[in-house]
Amino acid sequence: MQFERREAPYISPQISVSSLMLQVLVALIPAAMAHVWYFGPGFILNLLVAVTFAAAGEALMLSLRRRKPETGLTDYSALVTAALLAFALPSLTPWWVTATGALFAIVVAKHLYGGLGFNIFNPAMAGYVVILIAFPMHLNLWVAPQMGDLDYQQLTILQTLRFTLTGSLPDNILFDAISRATPLDVMKSGLNNARTAAEIRAIPIMGDFGGRGWEWIGNFLAIGGFWLLVKKVIRWQIPLGVGLGLLVPATIMYMVDPGSNASPGFHLFGGAAILCAFFIATDPVSAATSPRGRLIYGLGIGLLIYCIRRWGSYADGVAFAVLLMNMAVPAIDYFTRPHIIGHNNHGDSGA
Repeated sequence: MQFERREAPYISPQISVSSLMLQVLVALIPAAMAHVWYFGPGFILNLLVAVTFAAAGEALMLSLRRRKPETGLTDYSALVTAALLAFALPSLTPWWVTATGALFAIVVAKHLYGGLGFNIFNPAMAGYVVILIAFPMHLNLWVAPQMGDLDYQQLTILQTLRFTLTGSLPDNILFDAISRATPLDVMKSGLNNARTAAEIRAIPIMGDFGGRGWEWIGNFLAIGGFWLLVKKVIRWQIPLGVGLGLLVPATIMYMVDPGSNASPGFHLFGGAAILCAFFIATDPVSAATSPRGRLIYGLGIGLLIYCIRRWGSYADGVAFAVLLMNMAVPAIDYFTRPHIIGHNNHGDSGA
């Protein structure tokens, strides 16, 4: 059996790749501003580093392939990859960690597979998984959200810049004073230590549904995502599939045993599920292409996210879920391709 992508752009596109990518970047702006508000200026520094090395990697690979670098740089796809990577990283991330992820995403996950339109894996998630495996300690340096009633020592922009460039904090500041476990980490470790979900939810870092600060970033991501749906930049099947794939098992498990399982709302707002549903899983190159295929693809991602969160070793499973379903895309497209009207699907002549 031969698997192949079934794509038929027979009608001339009415919008360019650069315009689509710009709209995605615009949709991310409200969430980016919320990220800076709650978690400090580290996001801006991560974004600058990711953009610099993603653009450099793009220009280098295009030059080696004897193509004009400005052609690839002006489609803004490398900037979208850099932005998604920045959202996945803690505010306190050394520059070499971010640079490694950005370069792997562009050089290996994108261009070694043929460049834009040919990569089978989502570049941003591939880059994130590489640094998650190579630099696991640096991805645990999340800070507490800037909330008035939380015990939190906020770094200045100069102190954050120093850490980004050198990987060290000022002499009078310890990591324990500024770093906090993410809501997903708190929930997972608490349940593993036989605490109930209700007891864990009483911890001050928890918000109404997910983590404080995190859920507001999720709200702005959802607003940006719905704007992309209205503009028809993305299709509805993948966000719906991711949501159903995550929330249905989360709801069932919560109803069966609410003490040992986090609520569906927590799973939706506690991590990167909304970012995944609207901005990561909807990558037009590495996602499924048929309508039914997109829904199945999204359902698989959502289900894998829940399984990894509940029974896996990682607190959030978005990156692994996306990459695993990327591998399944050729088979999904093969089995869900629409039938051609006027052709006999059984191969006989009809005589």
